[in-house]
Amino acid sequence: MLHRNWAPAPTWVSLLGLLMIAGCAPNPGAPAGSSSQAPPLGPGMARVWVLRQADPPQGNIEGARPMLFANGAPIAESREGTAFFRDFPPGTYKLTVQAFGTPAKQSDTVQLSAGMQSYVQVQAVPNWEEGSRAGGWSFAVLTMSPETAQQYIPTMTYLGQR
Repeated sequence: MLHRNWAPAPTWVSLLGLLMIAGCAPNPGAPAGSSSQAPPLGPGMARVWVLRQADPPQGNIEGARPMLFANGAPIAESREGTAFFRDFPPGTYKLTVQAFGTPAKQSDTVQLSAGMQSYVQVQAVPNWEEGSRAGGWSFAVLTMSPETAQQYIPTMTYLGQR
């Protein structure tokens, strides 16, 4: 009986599988976030954390870097898989995000008190979910609970204060 050492030659299927696995590995050059890395709040200030998850639903949305605004003033670009914060004096702030595709015009208003920390996420949303008859996607600013945000921040690239 003949015995041969048999090893299948790599095929495009096995190569594709390796690429998919490699794509799931964390990027060692991207520091994970932590709210403990943030400096303490200054006296009389409030903090807003902005998160954008790394798993957008589809398409070119993941390459977009929409600008976040507070009361119409630009704050910072929102990049996929990142978390940053901005300190504000107490007050009411309307948070909006730059349109991408067909604008969803979904914003969030936060009432900030001294010492308070608030969490929002910039999220890709299909326009039909926002009541638009137009197709496509856009971005919205949505409030997050502190508990949910604290679970996501360690998995994101921490950008510090913006």
